[in-house]
Amino acid sequence: MKKNSFIPLDFKSYPPEEMQQRARDYRQLMSRRRSVRAFSDKAVPRSLIETLLLTAGSAPSGANLQPWHFVAVSDPGVKKKIRQAAEEEERAFYSERAPEEWLKDLEPFDTNDQKPFLETAPWLIAVFEQRYGLNADGSKKKHYYVGESVGLATGLLISAIHNAGLACLTHTPSPMKFLNDILERPVNEKPFLLLVVGYPREGVTVPDNRRKGLDEIATFI
Repeated sequence: MKKNSFIPLDFKSYPPEEMQQRARDYRQLMSRRRSVRAFSDKAVPRSLIETLLLTAGSAPSGANLQPWHFVAVSDPGVKKKIRQAAEEEERAFYSERAPEEWLKDLEPFDTNDQKPFLETAPWLIAVFEQRYGLNADGSKKKHYYVGESVGLATGLLISAIHNAGLACLTHTPSPMKFLNDILERPVNEKPFLLLVVGYPREGVTVPDNRRKGLDEIATFI
């Protein structure tokens, strides 16, 4: 087995006071992040989406196999197909598949089976997890910690989107197999989620959600 080469770590240290200020500033930035369901059709340049995806690709992954693939969609015809397929699954979810408790928990967010944002927003980013890799001879290459790795990459992507000055929505119609068909992705890839990306519509409102406090989400021992 070929041994990997090593390079010096590119790392910058800061004085404790500056570290604390940087942490506070970033926390304030991310505290304003909200899921948006009403988007403007204002264009977002492809170059910006490319930079955001490169940030996502810097995430840690099992054995550095990077088991993710991102399909960035701006084509109106493809977005329309995705909306039609997603709404078909959503209609079945709201009318047949969703337990009553789940529907009750969704009530405060005023969601339904209509998803116009899938066509209005300038970009959709379909995130796929590669359950296994494919070697040059067509044989399978085992991937490790796939869900964890793709989740980390998606978290970095969402953070980068907000940091850049855009809004996004994590959309997870279930099942999402239609994304493989519409986007012509191979059988080793499974849809993880669909990110709707763009500018929020002017005057948009969001639910007044309460975030849990530190004592509710963390324990120090």
